[in-house]
Amino acid sequence: MVIPSKFSPSPPNAGLDGTVSIAVTKEMSDESQPIATATAPKKRMNLRTPEIMKLVQEQVESHYRSPVVEYLRHTNQHLTANGLTVKLAKVFGFCYGVERAINLAYASAKYFKGHNIYLLGEIIHNPEVNDQLQDLGIKQLKETRGVYDLDNLTEEDVVIVPAFGAEVKVLNRLQDIGCYKVDTTCGDVMSVWKRVRQYRNQGTTSIIHGKAWHEETKATVSQAISEKGGTHYLVVFTLDETDYVCNYIRKGGNKEEFLKKFQGAYSPNFDPDQHLTSVGVANQTTMMKGETEEVQRRFEKAMVDRFGPENLDSHFRKADTICGATQERQDALSEMLSVEKMNLLLVVGGYNSSNTSHLAEMGEGVLPTYFIKNSDKLISPKEISHYNQHKEQEVISHDWLPEGNVVVGITAGASCPNNLLEETIHRLYEFRGVDVETLLPKDYREIVGLLPPEEHTGH
Repeated sequence: MVIPSKFSPSPPNAGLDGTVSIAVTKEMSDESQPIATATAPKKRMNLRTPEIMKLVQEQVESHYRSPVVEYLRHTNQHLTANGLTVKLAKVFGFCYGVERAINLAYASAKYFKGHNIYLLGEIIHNPEVNDQLQDLGIKQLKETRGVYDLDNLTEEDVVIVPAFGAEVKVLNRLQDIGCYKVDTTCGDVMSVWKRVRQYRNQGTTSIIHGKAWHEETKATVSQAISEKGGTHYLVVFTLDETDYVCNYIRKGGNKEEFLKKFQGAYSPNFDPDQHLTSVGVANQTTMMKGETEEVQRRFEKAMVDRFGPENLDSHFRKADTICGATQERQDALSEMLSVEKMNLLLVVGGYNSSNTSHLAEMGEGVLPTYFIKNSDKLISPKEISHYNQHKEQEVISHDWLPEGNVVVGITAGASCPNNLLEETIHRLYEFRGVDVETLLPKDYREIVGLLPPEEHTGH
């Protein structure tokens, strides 16, 4: 019998500073040094003391733990009963960076009792998790026209920087205020920042494959601008946008049309006639790896066409900055879609989650796929409410769950907790009159506390 652990994080991603002494500081040494690695802070304290982390672990488990999902994950088995089979992707749900961010937020609520604790936007893109943080007393700072209202913050307030990171101007403002900062920025995101700063220091325009409106991308492009100005960025979202820019590099074009097309996605004073002669490609970490690689390939080809292969190194740079956890979930779903025979796929997670939305895109190209944020969206076997990414709204579909023998695949993005998956599985089997927990081995149910006292062995 394999006994799953309760909620043990994976080994840290490359690039993360030591996870046993993540600190809160009163200042950052400069814009290139995230708080977790500040070398000369005015005030430094360790949130990850054994006492605090024990309390955090218990609370996190109570909110997000799922004995059913943990059993299926660790045994790599499926569930089958009354004609319904449920299969999980091999890799899904919370990644290490998300677990780290949540743990630090929960630790902040315990360490800074009596302080006002604020969060810049959302810790991750999952409404369940963000609601839990609000229940802990963590207040959300929302953007109004792209600006956080920080005017009322004091030195004794606490501000949590989310896993996506934050723009340099916001971090500098927090430094000026002198408040406590708890930085949960993902290590993979910081790796992208490092690459973009290299482009900036080389005088190269950063081409970011991503969503210009996404918090991570806004934080990343802010790293492309030097304090003295003169460095630039451009964000491309689709391959069509990539082709438009590449054709402009080759042949030039209508500058006014270019700037209108990419409004809100380029740096101040960006001039496509001047600032596309030397480019370096990076990406929002949660984009599709294959698409980012294609973006890189097309920009490389455009530079070869304009400047010749012998001059490519002077005009083009690239880097692999896709998040490892994002890629693992995409690879696992790709394998599942190619190997497993399924009637439909459920993708569970926040509708504004980039990595989750890409999983839904992958499924849609192969079989009926429904993107849901929780089990409440499974209204009945005849009706489901799910997010349509093309219409950017929830829609109702009918007759989504076939009668008779049916195989349902389930996956989730890196920001989705296991308890939401378990609730989805429970809901599916409720439609067939089955209690999911009875499908698990009795000894496992006893160990994890799912058996009523009268059924325990020896009682």
